[in-house]
Amino acid sequence: MFNRFRSMPATAMAVVLGCALMATAAPAAAQKKEKPKKEEEAKGKGLTASKGFAPALKKMTDATAAKDAATLQAALAEGQTSATAPDDKYLLGFYQLQLGILNKDQAAQAQGLDVMLDSGLTPPENLAVYNFYSGNFAYGAKDYPKAIKRLEAARAAGSTEANVPVLLMDSYLSSGQVDQGIAIAKTAIEASRAAGQRPSDELYVRPIKALQAAKRNDEMLALMTARLRDYSQPQVWRQTLFSVLQAAPAAGTPKEQESFTLDTMRLMRAAGAMTERLEYDEYSALASSDGLPGEAVAVIVEGEQKRIFPSADAKLAARRDDQKARAGNEASTIVAYAKQPSTLTNPKTAGATGDALVGYGHYADAIPLYQAAAKGAAEKDMWTYRLGVAQALSGDKAGAKASFGQVTGARKRLADLWVVKLDAASPPPAAAAATN
Repeated sequence: MFNRFRSMPATAMAVVLGCALMATAAPAAAQKKEKPKKEEEAKGKGLTASKGFAPALKKMTDATAAKDAATLQAALAEGQTSATAPDDKYLLGFYQLQLGILNKDQAAQAQGLDVMLDSGLTPPENLAVYNFYSGNFAYGAKDYPKAIKRLEAARAAGSTEANVPVLLMDSYLSSGQVDQGIAIAKTAIEASRAAGQRPSDELYVRPIKALQAAKRNDEMLALMTARLRDYSQPQVWRQTLFSVLQAAPAAGTPKEQESFTLDTMRLMRAAGAMTERLEYDEYSALASSDGLPGEAVAVIVEGEQKRIFPSADAKLAARRDDQKARAGNEASTIVAYAKQPSTLTNPKTAGATGDALVGYGHYADAIPLYQAAAKGAAEKDMWTYRLGVAQALSGDKAGAKASFGQVTGARKRLADLWVVKLDAASPPPAAAAATN
């Protein structure tokens, strides 16, 4: 039995898949684009310092205006002892934030933001940005419960920061709240698509890895299929189809499992996702074993032309020559044989003849044969699936979709992937997908 892909260790898919998500480097909490226009607005409207705190506050204000970090630090130390009222403490937090910005000290910035946010005195117009940066700092420190609290608050306050969904999703996933993280990701994905934008690949990759770790294979494959709508590069197809083979139950006879693997590799080839010699070796071996010399030869020749392996490769060259001899003039005679009434009235013969025609690239000629095969009781689902493939390869997009829509068995996932392939626009730049 051919089982190279099925026997791949579970960890191998994670390596192949990779993950683009990086811990976001939290920028200074008051970058120019986010800094309130007036310092008074950031401090809060209507705040009144207590009499005992006023001298320290003036020193903090003057030191901040002069960008004098040392003087500001001293003023903060003085203010710690005289801050008694809630307004005092909020202002102390504000100037601790300013010191953190001057010193590029994220820990100090985070502490200042905490004081301000926890006080309840932060102006509404600053809640989104302050909660975002506080959550961002917490995420970087791997304090995921705090990150969730702050990022949810930022979202509720109307934050437009692009990283909010990604950081919030990953905070939930990293804290073991898989369902919440996936819900955030799906909502953000559909929102991006509705806005005519391509979702961040991180919204797919991190949840896929979490679902894989949880052994929730059906959900994992559904999300990988959805990912291909936005990232249809060959390497993403490759990752997805490896996972389909890994997740496929080892049910049925060895011959049935080999047949499923062959159909999967056909889709991998159609998607331009075969990149290694071993794949061409197994594909051509499966086709040879299934009595499809034309397909076996075509696969090997394609690998040679793509320079995946040299034409002098001993093993594959020997198989190529052997299968070429077996094929003989079959390509020219099988089309005529396919039209004979006896071929069309026997579902099994019709299906096998359709397979042979597809192997030679006669996709349109294979369609009536697969239609005849699908009318038989045995293996109806497989023949319906292969009918869809022949229609897709012949350019009949509507017919292919209709056929794929009828597939309900083991090949349902492959049928769904073919529909995604048919709907896919031209692939986006390869560098955009998460492959590291």
